[in-house]
Amino acid sequence: MGIKSFIVNLTPGPLVKVFAKPYIAGDSITSAIQTAKDFWDSRQVCSTIDLLGEELESDEEVEYTIDVYLRLIAELGRQKFSTISLKPTQLGSHRDEATCRENIRKIIEAAEEYAIPVTIDMEDHHFTDLTLNIYKALKPDFPTLGTVLQSRLFRTDQDILDLKGLNARIRICIGIYNEPREIALQHKNDMKKKMLEHVELLFKEGHYPEIGTHEEWLIRDSLELADKLNISKNGYEIQMLMGVPRQKITDELIRKGITVRLYVPFAEKWKHATNYCKRRLAANPMMAAYVAGNLLQTARGKK
Repeated sequence: MGIKSFIVNLTPGPLVKVFAKPYIAGDSITSAIQTAKDFWDSRQVCSTIDLLGEELESDEEVEYTIDVYLRLIAELGRQKFSTISLKPTQLGSHRDEATCRENIRKIIEAAEEYAIPVTIDMEDHHFTDLTLNIYKALKPDFPTLGTVLQSRLFRTDQDILDLKGLNARIRICIGIYNEPREIALQHKNDMKKKMLEHVELLFKEGHYPEIGTHEEWLIRDSLELADKLNISKNGYEIQMLMGVPRQKITDELIRKGITVRLYVPFAEKWKHATNYCKRRLAANPMMAAYVAGNLLQTARGKK
């Protein structure tokens, strides 16, 4: 464990909650949907709504998660601004792959009634095969289904090639999980350079990349790559995290007709948000600086 992760893990939950507030869309379905709607109404920014929580180990918690997603889908309804994202370890992976797959199928079937696309999120390397197996099994029945690949993993080139013919919607990102050096790159600059290669491979393999990064050079190089390969603007999108200050380039991309989508997480139970928040703080300590600055401005009456 690195020193940043060690310090963050010692941070009390209530303090993590304060630092993470700009990055989480409240503690209810209603607040998550309203946040997503506000992004769309004010700036034409799309969203993917995610219920925080992972590695659930009880059937009761899994049933609770399924219920939240079904309520989210019903309340979200037919609209054009948001998709939803979900994690296999929220949905029965503690049992077995088949149970997890059928729980995910249940949610996707409900989302299909409202034409809401679903993305199966990727977690750490222990769940990569399970996630991709479920995705490949369900994709033929649900053409809009997407999943995620992480550029830090050495295996990702082959994982992209193994999607041949699926016309897959793939969120490509460097990933937030610290992975062993035997299976993954260790330096973020290397991960970002590799991610651009993965964007190119996804384009050439006929997939729809959802390019998940806040790095401006990587965004611009991806756009140049799309132009070079004659990829239309509806053949990819840019994704970022809610709360990270990238409004200038976001608005620029939208003016150019490029879809920008923010990851909008929420949690009905705060305990399920804590791990997410701590990982984000460890990966990007500037989060704390951004929030501290905002709090100071508020205290001074400048907001």
